Amino acid sequence: MIGGDAAGGSAASQAKKRQRDLGVVMFERGRATSYSACGIPYWISGAVASEAALVARTPAQHRAAGIDVRMRTEVVGIDLDRRAVHWRDLDGGAEGDEPFDELVYATGSVPLRPRVPGIDAAGVYGVQVLDDGVALRAELDSGRVRRVVVVGGGYIGLEIAEACRLRGLEVTVVDLSATPVGTFDPDVGEFIAEAIRREGIELVLGDGVAAVEVGADGRARGVVTASGRELPADLVVLGLGVRPNVRLAEEAGIPSGVSGGVAVDARMSTQVPGVWAAGDCVESRHRLSGERMVVALGTHANKQGRVAGINIGGGYATFPGVIGTAVTKICDTEAARTGLSSREAEAAGYSFVTAVVDSTTKAGYFPGSRPIRVKMIAERRSGRLLGAQIVGRKASGKRIDALAICIWNEMSVDEILSLDLSYAPPFSPVWDPVLIAARKAFEAVEADPR
Repeated sequence: MIGGDAAGGSAASQAKKRQRDLGVVMFERGRATSYSACGIPYWISGAVASEAALVARTPAQHRAAGIDVRMRTEVVGIDLDRRAVHWRDLDGGAEGDEPFDELVYATGSVPLRPRVPGIDAAGVYGVQVLDDGVALRAELDSGRVRRVVVVGGGYIGLEIAEACRLRGLEVTVVDLSATPVGTFDPDVGEFIAEAIRREGIELVLGDGVAAVEVGADGRARGVVTASGRELPADLVVLGLGVRPNVRLAEEAGIPSGVSGGVAVDARMSTQVPGVWAAGDCVESRHRLSGERMVVALGTHANKQGRVAGINIGGGYATFPGVIGTAVTKICDTEAARTGLSSREAEAAGYSFVTAVVDSTTKAGYFPGSRPIRVKMIAERRSGRLLGAQIVGRKASGKRIDALAICIWNEMSVDEILSLDLSYAPPFSPVWDPVLIAARKAFEAVEADPR
């Protein structure tokens, strides 16, 4: 196993569980195994009490299950002809080769770094692995940081911005898009932008980063945008997303797909016999668009690692694809999406109608009721739900799961509006916002002349 986080750890555990006498070696270049990278922003903010709380399974627990875990050991080469990997001990400097019959490539992803002057200066942080979070947390705990610029208004960028704001810091988010989280439609993105500004976070939108200013001490001192705006900072965080870590695979001759991730089939097998891949480094198939894409989420990494491990262990399992479900929280505002956005549906060749409703999370008269907006995208004529987006206050975001199930099972909006969803005033209005949106989408389908 090259990589000991979600995908590698799951693959190792499943393979060992099915073949007790199987020799399993797992290489991990970091200081932790099987941890929640998605929880890093919440540890940085203080919502999660400790770094240890993010670790689901320690190296000792993996070893107790019979897995030979090599910590702080990086695989630096793959020899497919000799069926061996070359490794290096990052602390002691020792090197060696490890033979394999089956190989799992689970190297994850690396933060996107724009090619601008100063991007590699001290004080510029990417946040992808737990060690990144440890370094960023230590910097924030030093007392030297008052102003933070976050480059990128996607999920991780906004979550880090929130974490820094909760620590009492001045925070600015810079993003090239007109609205934050570009996977949402602009009308929903505007709602998200309002929520961010309400928390005292400055948004600089429609403007890219041209350079990172570096002081005489070699540390980042601010960001200069493409329009020439100067944003002073004591620390810069990259939140532009990630790209699959495929360097070793490419060097070894393991093919990548059109998305840039390692090409795999439904069983997570690469095009090289006996070599499997899983997690952020592989490409997946979108069930609605058919597009091959890289989705960096721990949920998929765990499932894909499980599939690879089952197959290595002699069983049979497949990974059925993705539909783009995601949820995030910006202070007291939650935002979620599933399926296709309007732009994605158009690119996939669908003809569709949309419906947007504003409602409340609970019965309007019930204490604590908060606003919620639901948007649905439905195929013309058939009414099949293609996508949905939700933004609102507490108790809004997880409603997206019901709609993800509907999309997964190819339900139409008229079927959705008749679903027997739970109701009580502390949880929803008598017509849940999901049902109201489905009803409005159905009316749009019915009224459409095409």
